[in-house]
Amino acid sequence: MIIDAHHHFWQYDPVEYDWIDDEMSVIRRDFLPVNLQENILETPVEGVISVQARQSLEETDWLLKLASENEFIKGIVGWLPLRQKNIKDLLEKYLGFPALKGVRHVVQGEPDPEFLMGREFNRGIALLKDYGLTYDVLIFAHQLPAAIRFVKQHPEQLFVLDHIGKPEIRHDKIVAWRKDLKELAQCENVFCKVSGMVTEANYRTWTEEQLQPYLETVLDAFGPGRLLFGSDWPVCLVATEYGKWYDLVSRFFSTLSMMNRS
Repeated sequence: MIIDAHHHFWQYDPVEYDWIDDEMSVIRRDFLPVNLQENILETPVEGVISVQARQSLEETDWLLKLASENEFIKGIVGWLPLRQKNIKDLLEKYLGFPALKGVRHVVQGEPDPEFLMGREFNRGIALLKDYGLTYDVLIFAHQLPAAIRFVKQHPEQLFVLDHIGKPEIRHDKIVAWRKDLKELAQCENVFCKVSGMVTEANYRTWTEEQLQPYLETVLDAFGPGRLLFGSDWPVCLVATEYGKWYDLVSRFFSTLSMMNRS
């Protein structure tokens, strides 16, 4: 079964989704399960993992409700207040919802460069493995060194790096990102989502050739066994269609199948 491991739903509100600027105006509307199904029908994707877009328990509960109503939603990555003292009580509560597969915090938006090293945050992270939950690392490329230190503190916790660590593809910056990504990948408890790349490039002028060295780097660093496909729908729509992104990724990785046959 082919799973889209990263996409979002939302009922658009200009205050809650103020990060959707004028250049992204095409996604200033509601995106719900029925809309995603229209997109995946043109691909072999059979199931999806829904990822939080708001940092609230309301968001987590809403995604769990959508998962209970839509069979093709195989799980969710929600948000929990990992720094709160009562986090263990909340984890016990959500243990009753098997659709909750992991949690995420929008670290890329935190002004504190040492946020990932915070004591309370790491206390919450340390509990996740006891509840079978992964943690999605959402950062910019310049935050990778901090992520490396963070991950090394939790060798038994499963991590998933979102959007290949958000390199500055629009400026063709690759050297520092490649070095840091390969160091992070040495931690075998870290997986990586091949997602969110077209929106780190120029929305209108990106090319497959421009993405190629980044795809080659993540494959070399993580190997095929620790990579996940993600569409980042509907955010991807500012730069490409769902089916076109799937085709690009599948064509790149199809070379692996060809190599295995030879």
